Amino acid sequence: MSGAGFVDAHHHVWDLGVRDQDWITGPPLSPLRRNFTLDDLRPEASSAGVTATVVVQTVTVAEETPELLSLADGSDLVAGVVGWTDLTSPGVADELARLRGLPGGGHLVGIRHQVQGETDPGWLLRPDVRRGLGAVASAGLAYDLVVRADQLPACARAAALHPELTFVLDHLGKPPIASGALEPWASDLRALAALPNTVCKLSGMVTEADWAAWTVADLRPYAETVLDAFGAGRVLWGSDWPVCVLASSYGGVVGAARGVVAGLSAGERGAVFGGTAREVYGLPPPA
Repeated sequence: MSGAGFVDAHHHVWDLGVRDQDWITGPPLSPLRRNFTLDDLRPEASSAGVTATVVVQTVTVAEETPELLSLADGSDLVAGVVGWTDLTSPGVADELARLRGLPGGGHLVGIRHQVQGETDPGWLLRPDVRRGLGAVASAGLAYDLVVRADQLPACARAAALHPELTFVLDHLGKPPIASGALEPWASDLRALAALPNTVCKLSGMVTEADWAAWTVADLRPYAETVLDAFGAGRVLWGSDWPVCVLASSYGGVVGAARGVVAGLSAGERGAVFGGTAREVYGLPPPA
């Protein structure tokens, strides 16, 4: 799909002169240790036919979200921002309201926290976190889940406890694509998908595969599991740029996504490549 409806529902930007990205460590991640700006993304997105994007937080720093909102406010490309705020703060509802009132605040569509880095397996179920999730729902925002595959059962419990909140699973829940194993990831994913307030991003696949030797055939069983479990109407595509450059160009990620959904109907492909993102995040309709 290309044209006015093509949405990249997951990418990042950062400027190392503003703040460090302390997760970029070690030689394998060295290609990411530079600035990645919207001006870098624009020609890549344009070449692929992408006309709207959702920029997603990268660090648990309160100042980043206002910066992303300001970026969206002056952009004809960024349609939504998934930011970060401290869910455990007693003042989370007030903070969300403050963010909505900032320049570009109308672009805030979701909140995310690096749950994948939490050592407590029940972090999402803590009373203070649950209060924060309730505030996110009350603000009319979605909640992005960036988790490890072993954390999927906790995600399902949290989603069951908060039926009023839409949970957006990033990167398929990080299945072990490089190993070729499907279980227990597939069963845990299906349990999450059984809850109607959950959707899944078809993103981050190439960096869970063998970076140097992945093929579309390697990705297909995982993408097909997601599509079968959620249905195309609850799946949305994201590039995960620039993290994807560890394993592929932006165009390569687009091509891989088109390859794994080639068997879908035109309407289903339209949902994956734009319709679902617009519905889940409340993005404006295509011009």
